[in-house]
Amino acid sequence: MAAPYKLTDDHVVVIIGSGAGGGTLGNELAQKGIDVVILEAGQRHEYEDFINDEWDSFAQLSWGDNRTSSGGWRLTKDFPNLPAWIVKAVGGTTTHWAGASLRFQEHEFKTLSHYGKIEGANLLDWPITYQDLEPYYARAEDKMGVTNTNGIKPLPGNNNFKVMKAGADKLGYKECHTGNMAINSAERDDRMACQQTGFCFQGCKWGAKWSTLYTEIPKGEATGKLEVRDNAHVVKIEHDKDGKVTGVTYADKEGNLHTQKARIIAVAGNSIESPRLLLNSASSLFPDGLANSSGQVGKNYMRHTTGSVYGVFENPVRMYRGTTMAGIIRDEARHDPSRGFVGGYELETLSLGIPFMAAFLNPGGWGRSFAAAMDDYPNMAGMWIVGEDLPQEQNAVKLHGELKDQYGMPIPDVWFTDHANDIAMRNHAYKQGEALYKAVGATKAFPTPPYPSTHNLGTNRMSAKAQDGVVNKHGQSHDIKNLFISDGSQFTTSAAENPTLTIVSLAIRQAEYIAAEMAAGNI
Repeated sequence: MAAPYKLTDDHVVVIIGSGAGGGTLGNELAQKGIDVVILEAGQRHEYEDFINDEWDSFAQLSWGDNRTSSGGWRLTKDFPNLPAWIVKAVGGTTTHWAGASLRFQEHEFKTLSHYGKIEGANLLDWPITYQDLEPYYARAEDKMGVTNTNGIKPLPGNNNFKVMKAGADKLGYKECHTGNMAINSAERDDRMACQQTGFCFQGCKWGAKWSTLYTEIPKGEATGKLEVRDNAHVVKIEHDKDGKVTGVTYADKEGNLHTQKARIIAVAGNSIESPRLLLNSASSLFPDGLANSSGQVGKNYMRHTTGSVYGVFENPVRMYRGTTMAGIIRDEARHDPSRGFVGGYELETLSLGIPFMAAFLNPGGWGRSFAAAMDDYPNMAGMWIVGEDLPQEQNAVKLHGELKDQYGMPIPDVWFTDHANDIAMRNHAYKQGEALYKAVGATKAFPTPPYPSTHNLGTNRMSAKAQDGVVNKHGQSHDIKNLFISDGSQFTTSAAENPTLTIVSLAIRQAEYIAAEMAAGNI
């Protein structure tokens, strides 16, 4: 492990955040012999510390700092201080994610070209194509051990999947399987196989699920070129009189402030914290925040069109046994406007334990229908909808006008309202999910509304032209060439697929670019 780098050491690359983007980038750069410091706001919990209990795990891992929600989405009413269910710990949300690892489809990189202009949407083609990313997808799948790629066998189907597959067959769906999952189906990469415990969202106690916490970060540390500082909450990015970023100021566990100098800074704090940090780093030179000449920092927030459908059966299903999300139907992910919306969606198996099922089924509710649903819990099968939502300029992460965090910085307010396209897609998915369960004998089937966001995207988007976004095709700020964005906030559009594989692929590609630019003396 590297000896700690000095705060005055201005040749290091500083990465803010240790999740899918930051943790991967840190390891990739360290493997190339580049000195890296990762600053992580949360603490380090090794995988044996994870807790197989939903509420206790939520308290251990979740980002609980104060945030607010506004706009038309239901979270403004039901979960006003929890717009996103993400993690504050080393490994970031890769400790909590389900493991679904899907490549974007070719057309999803060019939505403006394929969908045309849509009223109320701020569509833009990515400045990269599927072909540009394809070799990096292949490397990410190998790195992460994604099932059904590289000859890696699929995970076994649990009862929840068997119900889904039977219904998919009845509806004529052709592409239903146990998914492309970054979860070991057999021992691989010095990590054991999935034990089918069912607590994927609470951190994998077995280390079977890929997480930067116990894959990328230890490998990077083993080079002697990567230092990870936990409990290091970055409050501001510093710059010189020429506008070049020079370091970051962060608070340690006791709240004391330190400034780490840097040659290059990469921001990978998730699509809420990353734009918030850029906006909170405003100065006389950058009065609207860093990298914000376009006015697009924080704008175009996307969280995927989501919702769930549950079916109740006469006999027990016990959906909570086995891998949470090892089951997918991909047939509806196509772009087919004849359904009444552009873009598509995936249907993926999902089970929540009783505490979260109760919390999310009808927040604050009670009564006969709620009690009956909970009585039926052992006999339920469940699925999650994840579909492309359209970027809208009005959907944005903004600085709160009054509330400050424990370090005196404005907290984020997450403003979101569904586009009509999102609503049409969700309603179509609800109908298909209910039809699927009824086709295999469900006594009842019902939808539940979206939970707090786990796929937070956009807010620092890639664009070919500086006026349309925040970063270029390498995640490099249009305005400040030694400032990079390395998380899902760089996504130009959201696609129908779970985003982690694309975040990792972009990080591998970005590391190559940064290393080459450093070697050439350009940054």
